[in-house]
Amino acid sequence: MTQPAPGVHVPRVWTRFVAIGDSFTEGMCDDDPTFAHDGEFAGWADRLAAHLSGIASAAGQDFGYANLAVRGRKLADVVGPQLDDALSLEPDLVSIVGGGNDILRPKADLDGLAARLEAAVARIRATGADVLMATPVDPAEAPLVKATRGRAAIHSANIWSIARRNGAHVIDQWGLHALRDWRMWSEDRIHMTSEGHRRVSLAALEALGHTPSEAGWETPLDPAPPISRRDALQANAQWAREYVGPWVHRRLTGRSSGDHRTAKRPDVTPVETD
Repeated sequence: MTQPAPGVHVPRVWTRFVAIGDSFTEGMCDDDPTFAHDGEFAGWADRLAAHLSGIASAAGQDFGYANLAVRGRKLADVVGPQLDDALSLEPDLVSIVGGGNDILRPKADLDGLAARLEAAVARIRATGADVLMATPVDPAEAPLVKATRGRAAIHSANIWSIARRNGAHVIDQWGLHALRDWRMWSEDRIHMTSEGHRRVSLAALEALGHTPSEAGWETPLDPAPPISRRDALQANAQWAREYVGPWVHRRLTGRSSGDHRTAKRPDVTPVETD
């Protein structure tokens, strides 16, 4: 076997990838039929798994993937039952993205979230598996959610610190300016479109040390045509009626969009695409 030249970094080839988290990792609003199957959304993690499967195949290795993420879950669920189930699958790579639903709360305990997240990362690393994390997207231009920008920034800084201390990889969504374009987001303005998920999957692949074969994924779209103030106000009012109101009602009644849902891909299985 040919050995790499001294000082040349050779990215690892993973064979068992398990993703845990909330709606972001479940892949909500990515209904690209190339990746979405059996009535479930696809998402960045499914797309990343397809890339990693191709890399493993080229190296002559089998590859398996599980996705245990469920929409609406808070960090306690992600680092608790989801992580227990993930480690029972004996992965060599775990993506763990959580806390987004927690920091929407004004009284979120950011130090407590960071401590729980770091304990989970350390637990994964102790098994010998690698860890992939992700910062939040900068919500500076997001209606209503922009009020959480300070909390999101602190959570992002904590993620980078946790990753440095534990040798984890990080998807830098905060720095991926293309995601600030509302055309990357679905009608609910909370979950990404297929194009947004595609770009995040390539950012994830790069974060893991592999060079994406697709070019231009970091480049923002050309500017969108301007819309009138009246049209913008109407769109915002419709969004508030259709999405904000139901979200607030669920919070007030102690319900979640993920109630009664289970993992879409609970076992490590080969990745298939059309």
